[in-house]
Amino acid sequence: MHSKQRTIKDAASFQGVGLHTGNESTITFHPAPVDYGYRFVRADLPDAPEIPALVDHVVDISRGTTLAIDDVKVHTVEHVLAALAGLQIDNCRIELTANEPPVGDGSAMPYVEALQRAGIVEQDKPRKYFTVTEPVRYTNEAKGVDIVALPTDDFRVTVMVDYHNPALGSQHTGLFDLDKEFLTEFAPARTFCFLTEVESLREHGLIQGGTLDNAVVIVDKDMTDEELLTFARNFGLKGKVVLGENGGLLNNTEPRFKNEPARHKLLDMLGDLALAGVPLQAQILAARPGHASNIEFARLIRKLYLKTRNSAPVRVRQAQTQEPLMDVYKVIDIMPHRYPFLLVDRIVEHDVDNERIIGLKNVTVNEPFFQGHFPSRPIMPGVLIVEAMAQVGGFLMLNRMDDVKKKMVFFRGIENAVFRKTVTPGDQLILDVKLTGTKFQAFTLAARAYVGDTLVAEANLRAVLVDR
Repeated sequence: MHSKQRTIKDAASFQGVGLHTGNESTITFHPAPVDYGYRFVRADLPDAPEIPALVDHVVDISRGTTLAIDDVKVHTVEHVLAALAGLQIDNCRIELTANEPPVGDGSAMPYVEALQRAGIVEQDKPRKYFTVTEPVRYTNEAKGVDIVALPTDDFRVTVMVDYHNPALGSQHTGLFDLDKEFLTEFAPARTFCFLTEVESLREHGLIQGGTLDNAVVIVDKDMTDEELLTFARNFGLKGKVVLGENGGLLNNTEPRFKNEPARHKLLDMLGDLALAGVPLQAQILAARPGHASNIEFARLIRKLYLKTRNSAPVRVRQAQTQEPLMDVYKVIDIMPHRYPFLLVDRIVEHDVDNERIIGLKNVTVNEPFFQGHFPSRPIMPGVLIVEAMAQVGGFLMLNRMDDVKKKMVFFRGIENAVFRKTVTPGDQLILDVKLTGTKFQAFTLAARAYVGDTLVAEANLRAVLVDR
């Protein structure tokens, strides 16, 4: 897994027909700056509107994933996104001359080859991952779908498909190393459908550009020669069409893999999960996935990611690269506390609109409380972690005063305090406090303390402002 963000060096294009719309289209991949993500651009429309490749913009999952903003749509984006995610490219501008990318041969390889021609370059900013720390699950019992993400230190996907169709049966596959396996084992896997589905799909306005050159058709019913001839005529298939044996591919097309349908389902999942907007560090186990379930699972992941992104550790890492809002001298100027009871070293962020504040406390072995609190194995007392959170929260309330020197903060209550991890010398406490309620001069606060990305303590606090 790469540590730095990546984009492409040059632009690269190819053209063809869209699988479902049948529209002629050219796709052009362009380099993009850090933190740009993936954006589809409709170059054929006035002002070239953009659609960010995020699950928030998914409007249809009928045999493919469609994105839209207002009346601007892009159909069947999953293979494009699978190519970008599989090659671990983070930032790319994807320009289209129609409302659907060209399908190529029905796999991700045409996009992969274009991106390889463009060249992949590393960018000067760390890659952001969403690290799964506890199981995330999506289940649809009616359709027998089950998808779960489990904690791991890399990225893996295992997929099982079972259509209860004897022509296909059960298949499974697994991807355990993107760098080694994506290009050769999954990118070439082609889209597929059953022979019994073809006419219905066409009647519903789908696969208008589908041919035996860009999709594989699994034979799951018998046809007379006359029916086969009519079928070929209706779908513009040139040359002789051979039914082949049940369970085989129409025209006796050679499968690229024995379990090509399962591999293509995994490919679709890679593309759909890219809509979460962040690469994953997780082990994904999926039974009978499809676009609908993939998108619902991506929604879960994105929701958790946004919640994590707004948490104190991430926001503090950003704030630590800037000048602190208050260094220790400004803290002393406002706070009435002094050694050994001043437990705030600096204030690094104050979100006025959301009434949230973040402060830091550096824990050293020289703290006076370590002399008597388990001196052979120094552990910061939990009550002092709460006090540190309370002192940071005090700044939220004092900020409402014109003259902070005339007021003091007294704490009136501690509720639901939980101590999750020990804090020891060398740790830096990240103290994240949000104002949750006010009534006259009384306040309620939700406080959390982190060390790095780990939540070590949390509590709800009640306080009141009084005259000095």
